[in-house]
Amino acid sequence: MTDQFAKKGEAWSARFSEPVSDLVKRYTASVFFDNRLAQVDIQGSLAHAEMLAHQGIISAADHAEIQRGMAQIKGEIDAGKFEWLLDLEDVHLNIEKRLTELVGDAGKRLHTGRSRNDQVATDIRLYMRGAVDDIVGLLRELRLALLDLAEQHADVILPGFTHMQVAQPITFGHHVLAYVEMFGRDAERMLDARKRINRLPLGAAALAGTTFPIDRLRVAKTLGFDDVCRNSLDAVSDRDFAIEFCAAAALVMTHISRMSEELVIWMSPRVGFIDIADRFCTGSSIMPQKKNPDVPELARGKTGRVNGHLIALLTLMKGQPLAYNKDNQEDKEPLFDTVDTLTDTLRIFADMARGISVKPDAMRAAALQGYATATDLADYLVKKGLPFRDAHEAVAHAVRTCVDKGCDLADLSLDELRAFSELIGEDVFAVLTLEGSVAARDHIGGTAPNQVRAAIAHIRKELN
Repeated sequence: MTDQFAKKGEAWSARFSEPVSDLVKRYTASVFFDNRLAQVDIQGSLAHAEMLAHQGIISAADHAEIQRGMAQIKGEIDAGKFEWLLDLEDVHLNIEKRLTELVGDAGKRLHTGRSRNDQVATDIRLYMRGAVDDIVGLLRELRLALLDLAEQHADVILPGFTHMQVAQPITFGHHVLAYVEMFGRDAERMLDARKRINRLPLGAAALAGTTFPIDRLRVAKTLGFDDVCRNSLDAVSDRDFAIEFCAAAALVMTHISRMSEELVIWMSPRVGFIDIADRFCTGSSIMPQKKNPDVPELARGKTGRVNGHLIALLTLMKGQPLAYNKDNQEDKEPLFDTVDTLTDTLRIFADMARGISVKPDAMRAAALQGYATATDLADYLVKKGLPFRDAHEAVAHAVRTCVDKGCDLADLSLDELRAFSELIGEDVFAVLTLEGSVAARDHIGGTAPNQVRAAIAHIRKELN
């Protein structure tokens, strides 16, 4: 009877009086998306087998056979020759069934002291740990590309905006460094999440632990985990680490989306601050003149997709009692798609950042609109002894005059400026220039070109 059910590949067949329907098989199967866990499943199984042998739970001969069989299975998977069977439901049963075909009873003994519940939790954590490491590396590459862009244009002046209105002059390098900071925090969040990912559930078995004398800490050390999950119920049912990763990923994509919005606006002919290399753009099927920034536009859209995966996982977990429930099979597709979307986006944005051409003249012309040096004039008056609120009011009157005359503050004569305050002298024109405005903000975090270069050097040192 055991052999009959083993051929079917149904691990629980003896309990049931009829086979699972084909519809239910398709509905409940995960093998065609969780087979990406195959390599980490083998890795976890080998560590488990080594511990079983060390503890005397299985023989050295069985351990050697398991190692031999797993090596062959890994080779078949790597070569694309492994046959994934729907009847076997998931990646774990597919591999276990093939192992049993190759090494017989030794393969059947591998599952001693564990359950699919702690096995899948371990596999996901191993997979996520690798994904986080890749993403942190990609964030580094994107930051380095943006640092290069900022350094090339540390002196280029463009308008800084609040409420999408011209506010104060800034340097383009300073603006780009804002995104470097965002992506730096993203890397920190990923690394912090990794600490909670890197805890071993294996050994919790189905929910209560096992009666076998296992050594969980030995397996944790073998697999490079920092610690074991300390409660068996929590170990098999926890998906906090997946939710935390998706939350961090959603923030990365939010920062990507903000940058994308600016790239789209800046590339518009109405603004014309930048151009994006042709390889990241497409044309129109009807309008031959069009050059559309498809990559940043699509990244904005994919941000909603990643945000949706976060909500999906939160919703998945919110009503589950302890311990493991079949609901948790639904964690993988949003998690895997989040990893894929984020890694692809970061990779292409690092490349695209090196394909951005800056148009300094257009940026400067825009900075001359909107009275961007008004705050500098107010600061000038404060330094002359005028209380700030009085200085603010005086400059507001000056701006109103410029609006009526259709000119900039720097276009007013000294006599016209002195009409708003007798404290204004010949030296006022130095503070009304764009270069003077940005250079005056010469402190850590300021937009002065030398501060931009100092910030770049500081971040490069951190990244190296």
